[in-house]
Amino acid sequence: MKLIVGLGNPGRAYDGTRHNVGFDALAVLANRAGSPARRQRFQGEVAQVTLRGSSALLLWPLTWMNLSGSSVLSARDFYKVDHENILVICDDFQLVLGTIRLRGSGSGGGQNGLADVLARLGSTAIPRLRIGIGPVAVGWKTADFVLGKFATHERADVDIVLERTADAVEEWVALGIDAAMNRFN
Repeated sequence: MKLIVGLGNPGRAYDGTRHNVGFDALAVLANRAGSPARRQRFQGEVAQVTLRGSSALLLWPLTWMNLSGSSVLSARDFYKVDHENILVICDDFQLVLGTIRLRGSGSGGGQNGLADVLARLGSTAIPRLRIGIGPVAVGWKTADFVLGKFATHERADVDIVLERTADAVEEWVALGIDAAMNRFN
């Protein structure tokens, strides 16, 4: 079983914001898998899917971005998922819009939701996929930028990167982090 976590903030006010691209990426994956029903579990929403012949659980933590680790920890412990079989998808304002970066381990790199997941799981060896939403626009505070919605002219790039993210996740499920990094980084 693979556990694929998309980070974001709950509530309609955050739909379509830069900070919620992790949630948006899971929606693309769920759509590709036939839009299975979501259930309330693990302080979030989950959907059971099959990706490239493998069983996976999609998890949308509803604990607020910076507290996502408790939701991921609950799901990990319930299903007894090894860390290498967890993939966290999150935004990264330091990456240019439209880019993605996969890594098998490392720090939270300034992404507080990812940092909380790593802290709660007690390991930095958690695969992650960062989706570029930057750079921060001139004159904007970082928090306002990441919590803001994408501009109309950015939507096409966002849609493309979400499809590319779903492709990378499917590659990770089928062939592992090294193959996915070689193809998508």
